Amino acid sequence: MGAYTTMTSKGQLTIPKDVRDELALTPGTKFFVTVRDGEVVALPKNRRISDLAGFLGTPPKGAGASLEDLDEAIGEAVFDDDTRIVRDWSAEHEPKT
Repeated sequence: MGAYTTMTSKGQLTIPKDVRDELALTPGTKFFVTVRDGEVVALPKNRRISDLAGFLGTPPKGAGASLEDLDEAIGEAVFDDDTRIVRDWSAEHEPKT
């Protein structure tokens, strides 16, 4: 999936509808924008805390998760999401032989 878009004089880009739909992007979505191997990469940060509900599984009776456990689990979820985005993006932009 992909499409051409044009940057405005203010440096703004319009993300094509099929890309917005695929990534469930909504107005106000924040992006981390960087350069990777000479290409612009924009990673949406559209996870809500409710998206993470249950990712630690059911806690044992009488015990809760520590802040360190939560930090580690959130970090793993963000890393997994970033890895998926990079993998999908790379597959779409592989040079055709």
